[in-house]
Amino acid sequence: MGQKVNPIGFRLGNIYTWSSRWFAKNGLYSQYLLEDQKIRKFIMEHLKPAGISKVEIERSFDKRVAIVHVARPGIAIGRGGTGIEQLKAALVKKLKIVDSDKLEIRFEEIKSPDLDAYLIAQSIADQLGRRIPFRRIMNQTQERVRRSGAKGVRISLSGRLGGSEIARRETVKIGAVPLHTIRAEIDFAKVDAQVPKSGTVGVKVWIYKGET
Repeated sequence: MGQKVNPIGFRLGNIYTWSSRWFAKNGLYSQYLLEDQKIRKFIMEHLKPAGISKVEIERSFDKRVAIVHVARPGIAIGRGGTGIEQLKAALVKKLKIVDSDKLEIRFEEIKSPDLDAYLIAQSIADQLGRRIPFRRIMNQTQERVRRSGAKGVRISLSGRLGGSEIARRETVKIGAVPLHTIRAEIDFAKVDAQVPKSGTVGVKVWIYKGET
């Protein structure tokens, strides 16, 4: 049986940092963790049209700072900053925060969306949902990622591909993807695609950006 390790978790502390950065005391860990999950889920669903990739959360005392990485910050911010205010108001109401100043939302633009594994995986999942042939999607996507400057890319789909009766896995790879090299900067993401008449198809993407 193969031992599979998440490439990002394998490099925590060396290349990547944690997506939640805070210390909890007096038995507040479970409360903070649950609140982080609610914040992430809400923001990821609300800002999906803006090309959201991830949400980082920092805490200092009782203040929460959500750092949102998006490909199209203009859509997320809205005209005159109305998007931020609406998102913050909805989040304050959902989390039942008494003082709205205890929550801050910042946006960071993703410079190269075609080098972000989550955005690529989400794009593949959306195309599968529109019933585009999976081989065409995989080939076109890996070529687009390579042209964006990646040194290697690997895409894996698993499920009832093409509406077949038996589930299988298809993988394409171009360039190098050194999973055992800790100094190698590898972005990884997995997304579930809902495909008509085929059910759920798992999408995994590895992008090798070079060594740090």
